[in-house]
This record gives sequence, structure tokens and C-alpha cells, in this order.
Amino acid sequence: MADGGVELREEATARPNAPALRLPEHDVRRKRPPALSFLLRMETLRRVWRVVSLLLVDFLALYAAIFTALIIKAEVRGGPDLGAVLHETRRTVAFAYLISVLLFARSGLYGPRAERPGLPGIVGSLFSVTVVALLFALVSGQRFSSYYVFYGSLFFATVYVGSLRYLYERVTGVLLRAAGYHRRAILVGSGKHIEAVAHALTDSGQALELAGYISLNPRPDNGLRSLGPIEELPAVLERTDVDEVIIADPDFPQDRAVELVDQCHRRGVIVRVAPSTMEILTHQAELVPGQSVPLFELRPPVFEGIDFAVKRSFDVVGATLLLVALSPLLFASAVLVKITSRGPLLYRSRRNGIGGVPFDCFKFRTMRTDADQMQAELEELNEADGPLFKIRDDPRLTPVGAMLRRFSIDELPQLVNVLRGEMSIVGPRPLPQRDFDRLEEWHKKRYLVLPGITGLWQVSGRSELDFDDLVRLDFLYLERWSVFLDLTIILKTLPAVLKGKGAF
Repeated sequence: MADGGVELREEATARPNAPALRLPEHDVRRKRPPALSFLLRMETLRRVWRVVSLLLVDFLALYAAIFTALIIKAEVRGGPDLGAVLHETRRTVAFAYLISVLLFARSGLYGPRAERPGLPGIVGSLFSVTVVALLFALVSGQRFSSYYVFYGSLFFATVYVGSLRYLYERVTGVLLRAAGYHRRAILVGSGKHIEAVAHALTDSGQALELAGYISLNPRPDNGLRSLGPIEELPAVLERTDVDEVIIADPDFPQDRAVELVDQCHRRGVIVRVAPSTMEILTHQAELVPGQSVPLFELRPPVFEGIDFAVKRSFDVVGATLLLVALSPLLFASAVLVKITSRGPLLYRSRRNGIGGVPFDCFKFRTMRTDADQMQAELEELNEADGPLFKIRDDPRLTPVGAMLRRFSIDELPQLVNVLRGEMSIVGPRPLPQRDFDRLEEWHKKRYLVLPGITGLWQVSGRSELDFDDLVRLDFLYLERWSVFLDLTIILKTLPAVLKGKGAF
């Protein structure tokens, strides 16, 4: 029933009889292909088709992953027997697929389009499938000369499932848009936060149309259509064909939030919330028993014990492999830096690490040798928010340096910092001393762990995000860290780097 309600609201604009929403004066279905319009009106059929099609996609991806891992193993051992590989694949895939479906369903990967978790859920679920399969094999007495079939299948399953599901989302998105499907949202909050969230949503590639905003303060100029003050929310919901309301303000008053949720739910409208700093902090709060008043303890988000061992091992192995794999790129970059400008090959940026302890952060030199002395003269050109210093067209950059920065190649020498234990592959980015000195005290919680080469900053908008939003992303990473999250950020870093968006 709950799933049906979400699905119903998810595609409300595609139905001519959506409850509590005023219909347009003309038939919005008239330009749709008849077959697609028919399917969109059949809610149950759409839900069944969604699950069945995703089950088929996952089966094909898992079958291909196991087959690829086995065929490579057979090739290495002296030549594959195709019949034997196919037989082993069929024998293995049934159990792996059953476990995958159960864990995928538990993670919501067969849920409505707007609620499927995407790559993080896929990576975490596939890792769990591998662990369950390995434990079952060991408990049942099976012995292996190597465990390649498990981690090989995990690698290829991540690639195939992720790729096929991405293709599925794109194809079904095109079909839904052709049939007239879209989601409409209203933003609610203060002007600054509305603008930031609107920018992030419009750049996310989602099939989301922002109908306008309702602001707590008088009509901020943010480029969106004003729908009126917060007191007019019920009237706005009555006259506006909208699927969801997004609270885009971490300081939204609690009493108004309760009333807003009630008004929206009465009309079948989804409410979503951009998390505040307090919500992020309390996500993993633990109850302290034996108190007259219920208290929750917020423990410092440090990596210790098994967590530290896992993360450090991941860093050492990952940094070593990346240095070997990227050695041609590192060599070519070093040559370009050396022959195109005078000065040292590497720039040692003095930055604060874990606990605020300073260290030399290695980078390929991308600026003139007198860049540090020139910074004071360029302060008035600063384009960044908060304590950060960023200039889109920095006059101190060398021609090669601009290219290295655009694709973040200048950061690759920090893999050496990782091996030295000064940095992690994934973590909060270390700031230059000038920026560190301007941080507020609550910002410095991000220095409770090793700084990272990449992080949620780099895959969530990079330099185009508001600084406080960047800090909240760091808090979110610290509170919800897992090896799956690290792996997901690494997988998302490459496309973020190739786009070069926000990198300056």
C-alpha cells in the first residue's frame, strides 16, 4: 500500500485524475504516444513491469559477471573450455542471484524511480552478496585453490550491474518523458538556501521541474518563480500541480515544519528535507541508559580499532595500485611541468592534517614561483564563499597548470602522502593555512580524521557549493563512513573529474 502511494504520487502529473490536485484545462495526454499513455494509467502494471524489468537487468548483469570472471580464470590457466565455463556459470548464478535479489530488495533497489539508492546501494549490496556466498561455501565444506572467483565476480558485477542499471535509468527516463512523465517540486526556505538547493537539483539530471518557491523571508531574488509567503502554502498546493515539497533550509522552524508536513500529506504530496547539521550529527547518536531524561551521546567520528585497520589497509593497497597504474600519466605531467615553466616540479603546500598537525601536501606545481607572494594582491578577486580562496581565471596559473587543475591531475602526487600516513584516499580535503586560519570552530570537526585526496566535495559540486554545505558534506561522510562509501566516492570521482565542473 505504501509503495503504491509513493508510486502514485511519483507520476501524478501523468494521470488525469490525481486526487486533490486541480486538473489543467486541456488534456495533457493528447501529445503522448497512445501505448505509453495507456501504460502510465495502469499503476499496478507499471509497478510489476518496474520490478520484473529490473530483475531481468540484474540477472543478465550477474550472469555476465560470473561468466567473465570464470572465462578469464580459464584463460590464465591455459585455455578456456567454453562448455565447462557455461556449466559452472549456470551452476553458480542461481544461488548468487537469489541472494542478490533479497539484498537488493532490502536496500530498496527495486523501489520507485525517485527512491532507488543508485550506485552506493549497488556496491554495498554486491559486497554483502559476496560475503554471504563465501561464508556459505566455507561452511558447506567447499575448498578453493584461490578465492578469485569471489572478488573477480564482485568486480565485474559492480561494473555490469552499475552500467546496465545506468542504461536502464536513461532509457526508461526517455520513455517516461515521451509519455509526459515529470515530477514537479516546490522549494520552501530562506533565499540563500533555496538558491543553493535549486542549483544542485537542476544540475543533477533528474526529471524534476521546479514550479517555484515559497520563502520565509520577503521575495528573495533567486531566479525562481515566487509562489507566495509560507502562510499561503495550502492555497499554493491547491492551485499548483505538484508532486513534492522540498524544505531547503536547515534552520526551518520546527512548528512550521510540522504544519507543512500535515498540509502536504493531506493532499498526497511528498515532503523531502535537505538535512541540517544537527540531523547529520544525531544520525548515529547512541542512547545513554539509566538517566532520568533520555540522553543521546554524540561520539567523536574517529577511525579506531578495526575501522582504522580496514581504512588504512584500503589506503595503502589503493595508493600503491594507483601509483603503478597512473605512472605514465604522472611521468608525462612531470615532464610538461618541468619543460614549460621555471621552478620546482612539486609544490609543497603546507596544510593542516589530522588534529590540526601541519604537513607538506604534495602537488604538481601549477603556478608561478611567486604565486604565494601575489595572493595578498588578489584577495579582492576571490570568488569563493566563506574562508576559501578561489579565482576562476587565476592569473598566477601556468598554461600547463590550468590543464592539470581542470582534471585534478595536479593532486595525484598526494598518493605519496597517503603512503606516508599523512592523508587518506577519501576524506575531508585539507585546506591551505590561509583558509584554515579563517575557519570557525565548528568547521574544525573535519580535522578529527586524516584528510583525503577526494571526498564528497569532489563528487557533489566541487567549488560551486556553498562552504557551509561543503562542511556538512564532510560531517555526513564522517558520521556514515564505510568502505562501501569510500569505494562509491572513488567510483564517482572519475566522471566528476572528467567533467571538470567546479574545478578551479
